[in-house]
Amino acid sequence: MQSTHPVAPPGLRRVAIDPVSRVEGHGKVTLLLDEAGHVQQARLHIVEFRGFERFIVGRPYWEVPVMVQRLCGICPVSHHLAACKAIDVALGVADAVPPSAQALRRLMHHGQILQSHALHFFHLASPDLLFGFDSERDRRSIMAVAEAHPDIARQGVLLRKFGQEVIRLTAGKRVHGTGSVPGGVNRQLTPAERSGLAAQLPQVLDWCERAVDLVDALQAQQGTLYDGFATMRSRWLSLVADGRTAGIPAGAMDLYDGVLRWRDADGALLLDGVDAQHYADHIEEAVESWTYMKFPYLRHLGRATGWYRVGPLARVQNVDVIPTPRAEARRRAFVARGMVHGTLAYHAARMIEMLHAAEVIAALLEGDDVVQGERLAPLPGAQDAVREGVGIIEAPRGTLIHHYAIGPDDLITACNLIVSTTHNNEAMNEAVRSVAREYLDGHELTEALLSRVEIAVRAYDPCLSCATHALGRMPLELTLVNAAGTLCDRVRRGADGCLVHEVG
Repeated sequence: MQSTHPVAPPGLRRVAIDPVSRVEGHGKVTLLLDEAGHVQQARLHIVEFRGFERFIVGRPYWEVPVMVQRLCGICPVSHHLAACKAIDVALGVADAVPPSAQALRRLMHHGQILQSHALHFFHLASPDLLFGFDSERDRRSIMAVAEAHPDIARQGVLLRKFGQEVIRLTAGKRVHGTGSVPGGVNRQLTPAERSGLAAQLPQVLDWCERAVDLVDALQAQQGTLYDGFATMRSRWLSLVADGRTAGIPAGAMDLYDGVLRWRDADGALLLDGVDAQHYADHIEEAVESWTYMKFPYLRHLGRATGWYRVGPLARVQNVDVIPTPRAEARRRAFVARGMVHGTLAYHAARMIEMLHAAEVIAALLEGDDVVQGERLAPLPGAQDAVREGVGIIEAPRGTLIHHYAIGPDDLITACNLIVSTTHNNEAMNEAVRSVAREYLDGHELTEALLSRVEIAVRAYDPCLSCATHALGRMPLELTLVNAAGTLCDRVRRGADGCLVHEVG
């Protein structure tokens, strides 16, 4: 997909970074600079079209939880569960889902949170943080981390392995399982499976605590994780607990269920207690011609000022408390400094949430609901009226919304999906703009600019196409063209990591 300005307007120069890699899917960045080299426009273009909202229509509702998880190879559980929750509402059985099914779904979800956060931090983000933004390109990889910091790399691999095992035992497969169904689940753990997972938890909890310690140490050494790089003031959105689930007080962190809450940049409440079924009363989505990804915003604030951020950094600062002791202690230390707006602070919040997920898994495994009890609510027959339901869950990357309507023939008649990365679209564009303004100097296109743009986008752990993470070096191309369309400079970095300048 081309930018709306393939040749820059008079007096401006156009820079393109195409593609942006080591994220999920395909995207590019374009910048427009004036004669003094100041950034006048920065855009993150999502150049893929997936079409899930269209081809879900006409399918039987019971197929949807399995189909929609094909959106993503890294967080399929989130789509799987959000779809089930929405269909539960549409069928009128949301309040009848048995406690055992709820426990299994929560266990599956927190296994997903743990494995996804471990994958992103240790495999994709830690090379940049451990070795520095300006380190040699060959050092910014998981293989270099394994060589220089074998204990850190090993912890990351084994944490993800544990999360994947939780998913396998609850969903049937590590990727694209079928464990959750409308009205409940189709499997439970055996006592031996529960014991096998529980035996690993002391080590898992210790590793999660060490991960939080690692981020704290990096902040102490570098001083830029919470401020100073791609920092922007923004509003925040996440689910918070509604007080109906035992052990989770109202306003606490609940990654599986709850009501919507928005805060402003200073931490004051904008909206609170918004029922998931009424999200559309408050969220509007803008469409731009230069990207396939929409721009959500708060309707009452408008497109220009109503955008917000979601994900770990939003959740940790939006809740009143994390209802597990170890993660809550870390959250309190994090928020004691006041509202944090730095993009790299997402990594710190991610590790706090990973610790919380491990604690929730431990608590769920102590109960008997994961091994016994009713698994399904009775499902009603076809009805004359269109049935409609919304399912919202906190996916690893942020708030995920699934909205379906079901016709009297049990076929889907409408589908709307707002994925986590879509909520963060404006923030990612602002992060690119901030980095470009600080590091782009005249006509000089450098490796430092490429790496910093990628680092800013990567901190959001974006799922651009809901494909799979790409490991290794990032093939990129950045070009500089003058207003007449003449090539001024081009920097290419191939899959082998070699950087080549071509001057026109």
